[in-house]
Amino acid sequence: MSRYKNFANFDHQTQARTGVLLVNLGSPGAATSVAVRKYLAEFLWDPRVVEIPRPLWWMLLHGIVLRLRPRRSAKAYQKIWTDQGSPLLVNSQRLCTAIQAEFENRSDFPPLFRLAMRYGEPALADVMHDMQQAHVNRLLVVPLYPQYSATTTASVFDAISHILQSSRFIPELRFIAQYHDYSPYINALAGKIERFWQEQGRGQKLLMSFHGLPKRNLLLGDPYYCQCQKTARLLAQALDLGETDFLVTFQSRFGRAEWLQPYTDKTLQSLPAQGVRRVDVVCPGFAADCLETLEEIAVENRAMFLQAGGEQYQYIPALNSQATHVSALCDLIQDHLQGWNQKPTEQQNQTAARARALGAER
Repeated sequence: MSRYKNFANFDHQTQARTGVLLVNLGSPGAATSVAVRKYLAEFLWDPRVVEIPRPLWWMLLHGIVLRLRPRRSAKAYQKIWTDQGSPLLVNSQRLCTAIQAEFENRSDFPPLFRLAMRYGEPALADVMHDMQQAHVNRLLVVPLYPQYSATTTASVFDAISHILQSSRFIPELRFIAQYHDYSPYINALAGKIERFWQEQGRGQKLLMSFHGLPKRNLLLGDPYYCQCQKTARLLAQALDLGETDFLVTFQSRFGRAEWLQPYTDKTLQSLPAQGVRRVDVVCPGFAADCLETLEEIAVENRAMFLQAGGEQYQYIPALNSQATHVSALCDLIQDHLQGWNQKPTEQQNQTAARARALGAER
């Protein structure tokens, strides 16, 4: 029996179809220790995420991490869980739906849009199978990570490649690796912050918090740190901020190794003693609000700042499915779809007719 499966069910009479696959990180299926443990086991076993020799990491993961962390993480998820499920999944689904609707307004032949999660549900393999059934044979993959990292973007590429390795007829494939300096994205961020300040007032300093990585990743050549710095610089320019008006920090460190610095939590704890008692925090590396923004930044770090003597702490939500974000991502996708004609052509019709004349069943 052949180990190969068709990604697209090849059929001479079926018009070529373009698909756009949006991919985000993922989250557990429920805010319970059991569900979180299952999710973390998949997430933390990815060698792109934790670059420790597998035998040693297996013992640490199953002997320590998965015995202690699921219960603590489940409590954090319970604080932000919604009736519809995980905020990351809900916000990402809304974003995908809004992008699909925008493309239907822009084109008579819009691509097929689908959302998948790198870990958890909806699983990449299942969503790609769904796109296979829809006869997609041109696929644009859009990881929803503005800044490239091997731990995120490259991991999506690994998973896509692994799925396609068992396919006999693979699609034409395009992959967006990053959009950290894409002007519409920067402008959407700046507009979000300006509107927030108009409605809620402005603090003394804007803290731009990005997800952290082990410092070792930077030293080995991962461009993530540099891309975060460029995003921050461009955003500061768009907001007309001076050098002392903003800070760039890194959150969500895990384990005992040194991570990218300065750390978000330590910075917030130190600011009141420096005379900064009103701070605004934005997370420009997160396309959609999730545990790391809604619980870690908006709740946990807020408490740290106020306990240290801060007086006002404002979290500026992620772009999520707001119109400017949708428009920016649509522009990005449209840029990368150039050359893929969405409209059925007479040449395709003639090809199908010739194939039938030669006895093709499909």
